[in-house]
Amino acid sequence: MSHSSSTTTVEHAVGGHSHEHGHPQGLAHQFENLEQQHQSASLGMWAFLVQEIMFFGGVFAAYAFLRWKYPEAVMIASHHLDWKLGGINTLALLCSSLTMAMGVHAAQEGHRKETVRWLILTILLGMVFLGIKYVEYSDKIEHHLIPGTVSFNPGGPHVGQQEIFFWLYFVMTGIHALHMIVGIGVVAWIAKRAHRGDFTREYNNPVEMTGLYWHFVDIIWIFLYPLLYLIDLTTKGQIHH
Repeated sequence: MSHSSSTTTVEHAVGGHSHEHGHPQGLAHQFENLEQQHQSASLGMWAFLVQEIMFFGGVFAAYAFLRWKYPEAVMIASHHLDWKLGGINTLALLCSSLTMAMGVHAAQEGHRKETVRWLILTILLGMVFLGIKYVEYSDKIEHHLIPGTVSFNPGGPHVGQQEIFFWLYFVMTGIHALHMIVGIGVVAWIAKRAHRGDFTREYNNPVEMTGLYWHFVDIIWIFLYPLLYLIDLTTKGQIHH
């Protein structure tokens, strides 16, 4: 009995030692395997994105009401936005979605250097977007289009309704830009980890989840661009600052 007990103890010890050496890279202690961890991470990320959709949904609803109630004021106010700069930003984000997808694919294939390169390109494209947004915001300051200030003067009729439009413009694009800043920071952290060799073909969850977040932020802009910039291109340029 004693011999049996000792044998069992040794077997458990060997099993435990073997499990320790066979512990997959990146597997958190609360999960049984990488597949379970991946499913939990995916569920958590999608739950977060649904919450973000609800958050942005409230702002989009406010915009829809304004456009329904004061369509002419919204059209006039939108003339102050540069659709060409907005178009360049749209192209930059579409390209960044491609580079992010390529980064995720490279991580899943276990290609460390390619993963880092694609993630760095994603960061650079995100910075291009923010740089252009800075130019746009500077233009609005220069032409007295900051709502809530005594100098606000968009010109034309419906000044009060135009001011509401610019409130929504800055809230919607400002929140989006904040998400971009957070996204760039996260991608930079993931790129650093990838360079360090933290990810393998079996474990690349953080890269994939970061990709989901990045694509979500890009999709939000795909909605913002036509809603804010492309309301009536036929009369763009007829109203000058």
